[in-house]
Amino acid sequence: MNRRRALREWVERRDGLVVPGAYDGVSAKLVARAGFPAVYMTGYGTSASRLGLPDLGFAGLTEMVENVRQMVASVPIPLIADADTGYGNPLHVRRTVQAYEVAGVAALHIEDQVWPKRCGHLAGKRVIPTDEMAQKIRAAVEARQDPDLLIIARTDALALSGFDDALRRAEAYAKAGADILFVEAPTTVAEVEAIPKALERPCLFNYAPGGRSPLLPLSRLRALGYAIIILPVQTLFAATRAMADYLQALKATDDPATLDDRLIPFAEFNDLIGVTDFLALADRYEPNP
Repeated sequence: MNRRRALREWVERRDGLVVPGAYDGVSAKLVARAGFPAVYMTGYGTSASRLGLPDLGFAGLTEMVENVRQMVASVPIPLIADADTGYGNPLHVRRTVQAYEVAGVAALHIEDQVWPKRCGHLAGKRVIPTDEMAQKIRAAVEARQDPDLLIIARTDALALSGFDDALRRAEAYAKAGADILFVEAPTTVAEVEAIPKALERPCLFNYAPGGRSPLLPLSRLRALGYAIIILPVQTLFAATRAMADYLQALKATDDPATLDDRLIPFAEFNDLIGVTDFLALADRYEPNP
């Protein structure tokens, strides 16, 4: 089935599709190999892994689209991608959606922050007027060529103007055509529970470790009716911890051979990235003797 159509059908069921984050081709492949039906491209992780910089607007459209393209090409499952603010006004949003769509995403989210944006769980965010964001969502919807491409509208207003205003904004973005609503960083269990009840469109929950939101069990989030639950940075944090521990141990022991049990075997990694398959293809194209 078409990847976008498959994701849309999962979203319509509203049964809490768990979507781990990834930040490059290998991490995306690991998500797919683990059996998850979709993968999320984290903007936080893209900026951190590609640039070594925080999620403060350093990664622009060029870096983000290139990462989308590479990750989509690396896996057979749908990819949901962070598109920050759309990188400008409604005209820029149109170009962003077109670029992401050509790169192969199944869904993308656009937020109502002022550019340069900040990670949604950091202090100091600013948001644009509701009407201005609604026009950006309208531009995004009109720009897509495939009607199955999902447009996710994110609001960061809760931290600035309160929960009620965040819900009003989400409703306005739904009226502008957003397929999925993403109220970022609710701070209480009551808010987490209220969001999918208050909004008619399918909702996304950001399961961000160390962030501002209480992290309810996945089963509870499913029961509340969230359509998508993203785990944006867990793979990045897990990989970083494993590499840091390895390097610390290496520095202490000065003997790499004693640490081989911490490594994925060479053959297994080659299998993950398709070495055997590509070598077989190479043999097919060898000139006949």
